[in-house]
Amino acid sequence: MEEIVGIPMETIQNSILSWAKHVVFALLIFWIGMRIVKLMMRALNKALQLREVDPSLTTFLQSLVKIGLQAMVIIATINQLGVATTSIVAVLASAGLAIGMALSGTLQNFAGGAMILMFKPFKVGDFIEAQGYSGTVQSIQIFVTVLTTPDNKQVVIPNGGLSNGSLINYSAQPTRRQEWTFGIDYGSDLDEAKQIIRDLLEKDERVHAEPAPLVELAALADSSVNIIVRAWVNTENFWPVYYDMNTEVYKIFTDRGISIPFPQLNVHLQK
Repeated sequence: MEEIVGIPMETIQNSILSWAKHVVFALLIFWIGMRIVKLMMRALNKALQLREVDPSLTTFLQSLVKIGLQAMVIIATINQLGVATTSIVAVLASAGLAIGMALSGTLQNFAGGAMILMFKPFKVGDFIEAQGYSGTVQSIQIFVTVLTTPDNKQVVIPNGGLSNGSLINYSAQPTRRQEWTFGIDYGSDLDEAKQIIRDLLEKDERVHAEPAPLVELAALADSSVNIIVRAWVNTENFWPVYYDMNTEVYKIFTDRGISIPFPQLNVHLQK
C-alpha cells in the first residue's frame, strides 16, 4: 500500500472524501439557508406593508432581521465545516450584552419608537398629553417624538416613556363631549336660564342633536345656583364651541337680567 509521509493513501483518501462531504453539505446549508432568508424577508415585508408601518422603521427592521438570519446561516455553515462555533457565539453574546448594557436607555427608546410606529397609538397631527406635556405631534422618530405646545414651544419626548406610560390622545375620536357649568344668582329664573342655554345649543349647527344635549341643575352652591351643560361636538370644533357658548350665555344672561354671581362673604361686627 502506498504511503505519503508515513500516512496510508487510503486514510488520506477517506479524509479528503469526508472533508468534501462536509464542504458539500456546508454549501447546501448556506444555499438553502439564504433562500429561506429571502422567503422570510418577503413575508416580513408584506406583513409590514399590511400594517402600514412607517417607512423608516420598515427599512431598519428589515435590515436588522436580515442580518440576524444571515448570521445564523453563516454560523450553521461554519459549524458544518467542523469549526467550533461555541466560542464565536460566546464572544458575540458577551459583546452584545456589554453593548446592550451601555446603550440600555437608547435601546429602550428605540424599542418604544418601534412600538409606536407599529401600533400607532397616535399619529402626526394628533393633540396628545403625555409625560407632563400637551401638544400637537410634529414628528415620530425612531428614538424621540417631537411635540409643539399651544404656545409654540417644542418638546422632545423619549419614546421609551411614551410607549410604557399613559397618554391621552385628544384627536383619536371624531367627536368629544363638551361641558360647561354656568352659575346664576339665587332668585333668578332657573327655567328661563335653562331655556336660553337650550336655544343656544339648538341654534349652533356645530352641536350634535344626538346624543341630545344635557341642561340640568347641578348644585346649590354657596354663592350660586349651578347649571351643568353637556353637548357633543366634532373634535375640531371642541374649543371654538366652548368659547362661543361662554360669550353668548354671558351676553344673553346680561340682557335678560339673569345675574351671574361671584363669591361673597358677609361679615357681621358685634360690639
